[in-house]
Amino acid sequence: MAEPGRHAWIDAGAGIAGDMLLGALVDAGAPVYVIQDAVDAVVPDAVRMTAREVTRAGQRATKVDVAPVAADQPHRRWSDIRDLIDRAPLEPAVAASAQRVFETLAAAEGRVHGVEATQVHFHEVGAWDSIADVVGVCAALHWHAVRSVSAGPIAVGSGRVTGAHGDLPVPVPAVLELGTGWELRAGGTGELATPTGVALVRALAATCEPLPPMRVRATGVGAGSRDTPGRANVVRVCIGERTETAGQPATEQLWVLEANVDDLDPRVWPTVLTALLEAGAADAWLTPILMKKGRPAHTLSVLCAGGDRSRMGDLVHSLTSTFGSRSYAVDRVALQRDWRIIQVHGHSVRIKVSLDGSGQIVHATPEFEDAATAARAVGLPVRRLLDDAAATATAQGLRAGSLLPPIDS
Repeated sequence: MAEPGRHAWIDAGAGIAGDMLLGALVDAGAPVYVIQDAVDAVVPDAVRMTAREVTRAGQRATKVDVAPVAADQPHRRWSDIRDLIDRAPLEPAVAASAQRVFETLAAAEGRVHGVEATQVHFHEVGAWDSIADVVGVCAALHWHAVRSVSAGPIAVGSGRVTGAHGDLPVPVPAVLELGTGWELRAGGTGELATPTGVALVRALAATCEPLPPMRVRATGVGAGSRDTPGRANVVRVCIGERTETAGQPATEQLWVLEANVDDLDPRVWPTVLTALLEAGAADAWLTPILMKKGRPAHTLSVLCAGGDRSRMGDLVHSLTSTFGSRSYAVDRVALQRDWRIIQVHGHSVRIKVSLDGSGQIVHATPEFEDAATAARAVGLPVRRLLDDAAATATAQGLRAGSLLPPIDS
């Protein structure tokens, strides 16, 4: 499996659908069985997934076929899908990403059709193939150890198409709603982007940008069903570590949500922070404050992507006793990150490495949970294990001012 902390860039310049993005991630190396297991965890024995090599306008690509096991598959509401994912034995990051995609899709479809998002009940959200595409893409990204995603402009097509609600213009209303705030292009005739495909981009990608500076580790090309002469009906994905030119670290716009709380049992706070981080927050922390009349209290702060503001706000309101929250945009400057695994007293410990724009190491820090697990196993104080891990990392060239050594060194 890939090293932790990678970036994925999605090229949707020829359009995008859920199966196309899934095919690209499989083409880049994600095993079909990993995706099948994740989908089975949500809807057991509902679909079977296979991958095959195809050509689109002369280009090789991977097509993932999703076939139903049973003939009559239910069209579920978003609230039903949410409950299925909540109960499924998925990795927390996969479940959180899938929930975010379906929430984004349901909100757009609900706005288009004038109903509450939880009551959206038609094939765009509830069909077995949409569940397979969304959960499969999230599981494949997790397998690739992708921690951040960006994408280029989306080709949506032009003309008209016949759908479940009759004759519709292209882009269809849900795609246009989902595309608000993103760069869209016609890119050709016909329907090139589906609601599920655009929802995956909008929910998972933080930024619309050209291919960013990257150290590319894997690429993949995923095919749609149609083979249009003169235009390859494919989605491409690049996976690797982001790099920055001229020594400049990456800058991204995030949001901070805050709430002042003076009446929550302090024993609950660790569970609040853990739940927010597992739900996809970039960071979450507490600051002791004094409120009116000298009451001791805490400010809860949550750092998250813009697309997660609503969901994180709902979590803050449900997990704490606050009556409201505030938010503001911030620019985060982040050093490039990488990981290396070392052996300490016979146990694996990850070393988190930060790099400047030239590839030199700025920090190399043992991962605390790995060190704590190893310390318990060998009967040493955690402090001692951390010291030994840092010394081992230094001896292997993971030191400030040095170039990051190759993985196989």
